[in-house]
Amino acid sequence: MQLGLFYFQTITSALTFGKKNIMKKLTVLIALGMMTQLGWSQSMEVVIKNVDASVGNIAVALFSNEADFLKKRFAAQKVKAGKGEVRLVFENIPAGKYALSAYHDANVNGELDKNMIGIPKEGFGFSNDAMGMFGPPDFEKASFDWKGGQTLSLTLKYY
Repeated sequence: MQLGLFYFQTITSALTFGKKNIMKKLTVLIALGMMTQLGWSQSMEVVIKNVDASVGNIAVALFSNEADFLKKRFAAQKVKAGKGEVRLVFENIPAGKYALSAYHDANVNGELDKNMIGIPKEGFGFSNDAMGMFGPPDFEKASFDWKGGQTLSLTLKYY
């Protein structure tokens, strides 16, 4: 109902102010529609599964290319841990190829704790639930094409 009223007001105001205004308004409406369809700057919802306890934080990083993977984050967030799963949203994410990493910072020291031989002592995970042989997966295994509109998930693993 309100959308119909908006179109009616747009058309009547354009008729009142001449043909140039209607073309400008139609161009804006078409551009907005195309941006929405192409996934430009949309919200990316991420679900982190298999959180084993409600202590500490879940740290999530979004990477936008292979060269920066696990080095330079495109975006990052921390949320309070909750047993089972937690959700978070990255805002204004343009369409493209990305990869996610996450870890459960149970002791809230700001890093993924590891034992003496480098095995993580806290839960961790990557998009596509990708795993590497002796360390993290490469960008290609963890990457996904973001066009907008989908909810992503990853599962934390604990050793």
